[in-house]
Amino acid sequence: MKGLIVCAGKGTRLRPFTLTQPKTLLPVANKPILFYAIEKLANEGIHEIGIVIHPSQEETIRGAAGSGERFGVSLTYLYQQVPRGIADAVAAAEDYIGQSDFILLLGDNLIKEPLKTLIDQLKHSAACILLTHVENPQQFGVAEINETRIIALEEKPKFPKSNLAVVGSYAFKAGIFDYIRALTVSDRGELEITDAIQRLIDSGERVAYAITREHCSDVGTSERWLAANNWMMDELYGEKNGISGESTLVNCTVHAPVVIGSDCIIKNCTIGPYVSVMSGAHLEGCRLEHSILLRDVTISGTGEAVIAGILGDEASIIGSSAKGPTALKIGGDQG
Repeated sequence: MKGLIVCAGKGTRLRPFTLTQPKTLLPVANKPILFYAIEKLANEGIHEIGIVIHPSQEETIRGAAGSGERFGVSLTYLYQQVPRGIADAVAAAEDYIGQSDFILLLGDNLIKEPLKTLIDQLKHSAACILLTHVENPQQFGVAEINETRIIALEEKPKFPKSNLAVVGSYAFKAGIFDYIRALTVSDRGELEITDAIQRLIDSGERVAYAITREHCSDVGTSERWLAANNWMMDELYGEKNGISGESTLVNCTVHAPVVIGSDCIIKNCTIGPYVSVMSGAHLEGCRLEHSILLRDVTISGTGEAVIAGILGDEASIIGSSAKGPTALKIGGDQG
């Protein structure tokens, strides 16, 4: 079995953060989202992993993940020249996958559920898809189920037939490529993976499912990014902190969970809960909670005003006359 991670999206809703790096390299609990997907596949013994990227992303993504040696896997980079949907990205990997079964993950999704359930069900199915209950199914691919199989899928329906959303974790036999090749572009201008799976269902093939009640996040907006950061920090650290020994904290109050990278200098601050700080930060006389700070952020003299949100690389806040909570959510759709 092989793994496939799709990373070719533009991340337009997370601008300006995605103007300088791909969405899949944005950090959650100070680790790139992509790394969680690679590790998840490696934990199931899947060591051959293809990563579908746009050519413009090669330098940054390959530079971050390398050949896969650090994860104990072999990474192969594949190219989607024009972002035309998930199915089109999967099509770019057909030669790489060959006749192997494979797990497909979306590089901007975080999923706590183990992959073993999907892998086990694939033995008796043409595909298996991870689903979860959502409150807003109109924003997702939605599944209609009958006992142990999926009988219909629809992408972002106006009138959903269930609240079971596809969450970006799939297991396929190689036969899925036959159905992807037959696709036509949807009204959204994309080749939809849900359409390919529906063709699989219509042909009489069994498509199984698993429903997760664990955390899962599509890190597609600033709000979802912050939410994912919170639950992942709970998962990894709980009531503890992850503070680099290469950083200096002086006269600070820290409310767990807090993650602080290397080469940070933090003085006279109240930090946390749910704050992740990348390397090189200089913080003095400030109060932070529920925040993500990217590299080399400077904050000084903001006093008791609560800073909460996302600050990009080299962002700077010096002084403040604000009283009470101050939300800093820079760029991207907040919905």
